[in-house]
Amino acid sequence: MDRALQASRSSFAERHIAEASARRRRQLVAVALFALVAACLPLFVTDVYTLNVVILTLMYLALSTGWNILGGYCGQISLGHAIYFGIGAYGTVLLYMMAGVVPWIGLLVSAALAAGLALALGYFCFRLAGHYYTIATIVIAEAALLLVLNWDWTGAALGLQLPFGPDSWATLQFGRTKVPYFYFVLALSLLAWLTAWIIEGARWGYWWRAVKDDAEAAGSLGVNIFYSKMGASAISAFFTAVGGAFYALFTSYIDPNSVFGFRISLLIALPAVLGGIGTLWGPAIGAVLLIPLGEVTRSYIGGSGSGADLVTYGALVVMVSLLRPEGLVSLLHLRKRTRGARP
Repeated sequence: MDRALQASRSSFAERHIAEASARRRRQLVAVALFALVAACLPLFVTDVYTLNVVILTLMYLALSTGWNILGGYCGQISLGHAIYFGIGAYGTVLLYMMAGVVPWIGLLVSAALAAGLALALGYFCFRLAGHYYTIATIVIAEAALLLVLNWDWTGAALGLQLPFGPDSWATLQFGRTKVPYFYFVLALSLLAWLTAWIIEGARWGYWWRAVKDDAEAAGSLGVNIFYSKMGASAISAFFTAVGGAFYALFTSYIDPNSVFGFRISLLIALPAVLGGIGTLWGPAIGAVLLIPLGEVTRSYIGGSGSGADLVTYGALVVMVSLLRPEGLVSLLHLRKRTRGARP
């Protein structure tokens, strides 16, 4: 009897591992097909406005995927990621303007600085639980905004204008076409997704999800809760800072409110929340729906200061919270269950 039970358990485990491996291979194939189709997009999309919306969508896809590593897998809901976004933007521009450091190196240095700051802040903030941690992230990001608004060497409230130069991949400056920016942010979004995919199947990913579900139980099983959160925070901050550096190079102008404002933190978190927090595809689904809708709303219904896009975001959050609390990604699972159901 015991041998039969043990054999049954072993068979179940092997079947589960095989199904998980097959699912992960399908995910890689799906992303590879997406990358091939997306790479051909500039051949068909010649409208500058449409391409701009696509670029912003991919940027927030990468940002939200990075945020999801901390907020989704580890359960640490941060609404202050604008501080890392701003460090990436200002760090890259200042290094280029003051020291002549090429943006490729500047964005890596700024991202490393943001990851280091995330570790320093996490050392204190991860001792807070629940909503206290979320409030702390908001306060820290707002304090950073006030500091940059009053520092003359950062341009204060006037911001910084990136010096114009010839189109070059070396300086990541392109004035005649936005297509190079598209390929850069496409590569960034794929790298962020691949990082999340690796984490999901790695030991760290299981540790982080255990910390999110029940920190005390995870700790009793030997998971180092504090260092798990620290690692997730550093990776999340790194991708957010790279996204901020890209935004600065893409727009060629930054000011404190555009990169350190609370609106940035909100837009980084919302795609993952709407699409499905703690899931691999949630940030992508949320970004593809949320960002184009917000851009179209702001462009055709009201200006940048009308708040029409914020009203749209609020309405979406309410609808998804009421109809699909697990996020829009749950619709895919529902479809799979319906397709596989027996008549």
